[in-house]
Amino acid sequence: MKRPHLPRRLPVDPYILLLLATVGVAALLPASGTGAAVASGASTAAIAFLFFLYGARLSTREALDGLRHWRLHLTVLACTFLVFPVLGLAARGLVPYVLTQPLYQGLLFLTLVPSTIQSSIAFTSMARGNVPAAICAGSFSSLVGIVLTPLLAAALLGGSGGFSADSLLKIVLQLLVPFLAGQVLRRWIGGFVTRHKKVLGLVDRGSILLVVYTAFSEGMAQGIWHQVSPARLGALLGVEAVLLAAMLCVSWYGARALGFGRADRVAIQFAGSKKSLASGLPMASVLFGAHASLAVLPLMLFHQMQLMVCAVIAKRRAGDGAAGERDEERERAGERTSEPDRPDVRPSAR
Repeated sequence: MKRPHLPRRLPVDPYILLLLATVGVAALLPASGTGAAVASGASTAAIAFLFFLYGARLSTREALDGLRHWRLHLTVLACTFLVFPVLGLAARGLVPYVLTQPLYQGLLFLTLVPSTIQSSIAFTSMARGNVPAAICAGSFSSLVGIVLTPLLAAALLGGSGGFSADSLLKIVLQLLVPFLAGQVLRRWIGGFVTRHKKVLGLVDRGSILLVVYTAFSEGMAQGIWHQVSPARLGALLGVEAVLLAAMLCVSWYGARALGFGRADRVAIQFAGSKKSLASGLPMASVLFGAHASLAVLPLMLFHQMQLMVCAVIAKRRAGDGAAGERDEERERAGERTSEPDRPDVRPSAR
């Protein structure tokens, strides 16, 4: 009998398992009292440090070069802050038959959050797309979202989101100021950040886990799991699957209709169809306060779904891209061999 072999790679991203485990720890051992205050302060500092690293990583030259692809960036911004919110508003017809009002508010907030940076870059690179464009598109989306997401939340969520000038100032201080500080200090620390990007990547993910733990600890105090039944949770997953599929199609085929090449379409699809958990969590904690845990539940589920689906798409795009590169090489080789022979103009020997 053959000995069974374990798969070399898990079918689920280990980070997704860590996110689920963090929610479980928050459910069993939620932070309370002084511990909750310490966890909240630590998560705020962790997110500020995360955006500081984003600023230190992004080269100013890359940002300026990225401005040349203004059509691509406008397309990503339109997907993120126009098409997504329109679909979110259309989901209003699902209340109260499919979604409850609180879950719908969380779903609508999900559609207002900026795009991701790291996963957009990783998937674009895996799929042989335009990586510099993905870097700039994700960064621009995050910077624009610092101001635009709270404004859209105030306009579309109304009294549900606690938008005010003070909340906007808190978001700017927590996200934008550290990013700009990283840009200023990049001259001295940029090399260190580049050399230790794998270690700092663990800091990125750890900060998000800390914010998830803090948010769901507050949710346990508010009785979040008593407000969402398994049937409603399954319905929410179905709605988000349709939303993700719609945005993947709109970003890919819309970019093709606009005349973008394959490499640019890959960057547009991955940057224009995803939402950032790192940006959405601190914004939700500021805008929704004690009710942030229920508001970020749709975002957390969508984040995990987009990672799994986009990983499959990126692998398929990588195969298509490799085949396309081989075809182009064969075509160039064929053009060289099919050139007509030049006439022999040498004088014949007599």
